[in-house]
Amino acid sequence: MSDSAITYTLYIQADPSRVWQALTDPALTRRYWGLSFETDWAVGSPMHWVERGTRTSDPGQLVLGCVPDRLLSYTWHTFSPQWAAAAGIDEELRSELAKEPRTKVTYEIEPVGDTLARLTIRHEGFEPDGTLIGMCGQAWPMLASSLKTLLETGAPLPEPEPERMPGAPRT
Repeated sequence: MSDSAITYTLYIQADPSRVWQALTDPALTRRYWGLSFETDWAVGSPMHWVERGTRTSDPGQLVLGCVPDRLLSYTWHTFSPQWAAAAGIDEELRSELAKEPRTKVTYEIEPVGDTLARLTIRHEGFEPDGTLIGMCGQAWPMLASSLKTLLETGAPLPEPEPERMPGAPRT
């Protein structure tokens, strides 16, 4: 992790097409991430984030790159009041997050032999030492581990208690 980017690499016992499916199929993203994306994954297309019954849409939420089974990139979501209410984020923290620049996420998928895929997650464009990089830096390892566990065992990691969830506000 640098002061403006998070890079996380993991090896998954699955072929690249299965990793791709886990990143793009709403039925799978809901299982390990608790959200889904509404988009056609074409470069330039809008992305709508659906999380905890709230749909977050914004003209800045776009697909930036898409090469099936190899690369996926998009802008990070918008910190709307509706999203914050659904996620249990107070207005003070939401306002702080909304002041930071929009970030982007890129997934690179590479085959490793016949039975493994290397997934590199790069989340970049953070404000150095900002609130968002701190929250995401704690959340990405759990999210990536849950994706890996789902693909290798058929079940995601159990969801941690909200007060123990990485990046969750302290109460």
